[in-house]
Amino acid sequence: MMRNLLVALILAGGLAVAADDAAVEKAEKAWAKAVVAGDATAVEALLSPDLIYAHSTGVIESKAEYAGKIRNKEYNYKGIDHQSITVKMFGNAAVAHSRVRMHGVNKTGPFDNNLIMLHLWVKQGGKWLL
Repeated sequence: MMRNLLVALILAGGLAVAADDAAVEKAEKAWAKAVVAGDATAVEALLSPDLIYAHSTGVIESKAEYAGKIRNKEYNYKGIDHQSITVKMFGNAAVAHSRVRMHGVNKTGPFDNNLIMLHLWVKQGGKWLL
């Protein structure tokens, strides 16, 4: 009986981690879709109030700064295409490591970049937030 309980707990734990992996991957794709759509409201809903967003260019922004630039169309992404996403869980936090192609237009002109991206997601209030 004790062995069956232990096996059930191990399996349930594995299923919970797999569910969280899938939820983080879904949040990662929702972020990309909202950014490409220029939907600042949807982007803000995915961001932690404590966000520190570090771009590949070295620019660092708060939640208000990042969402404001989405809202004002300073970031005009035509596509954020995930080629791969690897999620590693750490309790109520997860690291999403992705290979992405980002393309669009910014203040310096058109861009088309293949990047490695690292996002830290935290489960707050039952939701995964960047």
